[in-house]
Amino acid sequence: MRADALRSIIRDYTREAGVRSLERQIGAVFRHVAMRVAEDPAARERIEADRLPSILGHRRFESEVAMRTSLPGVVTGLAWTPVGGDLLFIEASSSPGGGRLVLTGQLGEVMKESAQAALTLVKSRCEALHIDCMGFDKRDIHIHVPAGAVPKDGPSAGVAMFIAIASLLTRQAVRSDCAVTGEISLRGIVLPLGGIKEKVLAALRGGIGTVLLPARNAPDLEDIPADARSQLRFVLLETVDDALREAIDSKADEGTVT
Repeated sequence: MRADALRSIIRDYTREAGVRSLERQIGAVFRHVAMRVAEDPAARERIEADRLPSILGHRRFESEVAMRTSLPGVVTGLAWTPVGGDLLFIEASSSPGGGRLVLTGQLGEVMKESAQAALTLVKSRCEALHIDCMGFDKRDIHIHVPAGAVPKDGPSAGVAMFIAIASLLTRQAVRSDCAVTGEISLRGIVLPLGGIKEKVLAALRGGIGTVLLPARNAPDLEDIPADARSQLRFVLLETVDDALREAIDSKADEGTVT
């Protein structure tokens, strides 16, 4: 079995804290080879990544890279899960309404509170962001986190939600090569959190180039393998304003939502 096939099994067919599922998938490949050899002793099998779908079926997990995009209101966040780190996509949209905040994606109470805090922070900075301060009462803000069948909770998406709303209302896209994690306070301070090693490794696996982290999590970078650190650029955040300066694509079109 080629190394690229093994990596594809790990990435596309297994997602767990241990290796039991990986062992089963590799065993299925070996059984396929054993059967072919039993049918034709002269046969020689070389398993490459593009042969896996015919043996193991369609990929079970979607590529994280494929979901990244540069659109206003879309941000790549980082999450901790029981099976390791993962990319978390935050989407914000607005429509005419009565000033409601709509949250979807099976979010827990803590994450819902983070979304409310993020919206409040954007409102408090509307003049600096050149947003119509009076327009909030005429529009609904909808925040969605895809993969709605998976429960999500925790405060670590606060900074990402703030960036998503600010990006949406200023019509400025967020860089698709960066990912962010961090809790926010109503003063705009970026607060530290856990799972940094797992989140950073998820960013590397997802093709991210720049990771935005709370400045107070700087000591946690020492736990990340040196070869992984060398492939990523880290930006340490003190406030949400630091996050905006780094994440917003300066080449995007500017505008004001009314």
